[in-house]
Amino acid sequence: MLITEGEIADAATALAPVMRRTPVIASRVLSDRCGAQVWIKCENLQRTGSFKPRGAYLRISRLSAEERSRGVVAASAGNHAQGVAWAATDLGIASRVYMPAGASLPKIAATKAYGAQVILGGATVDDALVAAQAYADDTGAVLIHPFDHRDIVLGQATLGAEIMEQVPDVATIVVPTGGGGLLAGIAAAIKPRRPDVGIVGVQAAAAAAWPASLRRGYPVAAESMNTMADGIAVATPGTVPFDYVRRYVDSVVTVSEEALSSALVLMLERAKLVIEPAGVAGIAALCSGALDVTGPVCVVASGGNIDPLLLTHVTTHGLTAAGRFLTVSAVVSDRPGGLIALLELLRDHGASVVDVVHSRVADDLYLGEVAVTVSVETRGVEHQRQVRRALAEAGFLRED
Repeated sequence: MLITEGEIADAATALAPVMRRTPVIASRVLSDRCGAQVWIKCENLQRTGSFKPRGAYLRISRLSAEERSRGVVAASAGNHAQGVAWAATDLGIASRVYMPAGASLPKIAATKAYGAQVILGGATVDDALVAAQAYADDTGAVLIHPFDHRDIVLGQATLGAEIMEQVPDVATIVVPTGGGGLLAGIAAAIKPRRPDVGIVGVQAAAAAAWPASLRRGYPVAAESMNTMADGIAVATPGTVPFDYVRRYVDSVVTVSEEALSSALVLMLERAKLVIEPAGVAGIAALCSGALDVTGPVCVVASGGNIDPLLLTHVTTHGLTAAGRFLTVSAVVSDRPGGLIALLELLRDHGASVVDVVHSRVADDLYLGEVAVTVSVETRGVEHQRQVRRALAEAGFLRED
């Protein structure tokens, strides 16, 4: 049975005392890039730092007294884990969460702080889900699935209802997508009322199961799972969300790792928003030209839980992708002044040196030569081309 408008209204009423009505903010930089008004729905500012508590709280709050007595169990890379832990503790229920061994340390710590027992194991969320299901089968604990349950989709649908109230003239909604619960919920809330609104899901290209699944007409596993966007790195779409996505969603597109990191840096610099790689997927699609959208556009920033160490790495990756960092391997004379000549050329072309590695040991060096790997700050892709051209013309770059 499809979710109804009345059910979404009831869910919104149930969640109102505990969920934040997150803001939508206008983004000039995204609007300029898209040629249409763009609004950001800031679920990175939601309780626990993502949209996940909407579905988790609604699902757990509807358990019977007998089910509550058995406790709940979940599997997650971090955001659903925190949502379940917080919701269960708030409702006075014991919780246990299985997380991949490589889960973010801050997400693990936060899940524990919200009151859950955390068990680490396996390489992916799917591995953790198998362990959680086994625990539920053995103990009778209620499995709170991250996306494949009607109440989860219904909880996420309240976000779609908020968007309709906050941006009543919205023409396109862009949604980061993993298992599909958020995309399905937003689509279920909007399409029956406003079939003219375009709904677009966005996945990381390195972990994209939805495009192939929609082509085949049933959920199939992704061919790879190698992305920085751990929050949407789900091997196989859920069967419950799949019905809604197939019925209501206009398209699902993918974005590269470079697009994700560049979008994350852009939001830090221009919007002053901390958004995790999974949460910035929709923004990456708008920035990379993967979408030809009709405005006004509302893009969902679905989460902001990112390890500060990962943030450092991703920021560097994003700056490199945006042409702000350049690393080149040059060859200089092993005589006094050889390295100085290289550094002076970089100075004269406005490239600020970040790091220099100097080595006399390399297979392709001739006698009297030194290999120098130099990293510099640049002002964009065109500036990088100018610097490379100058280095080549001065003989510092060896032709292949």
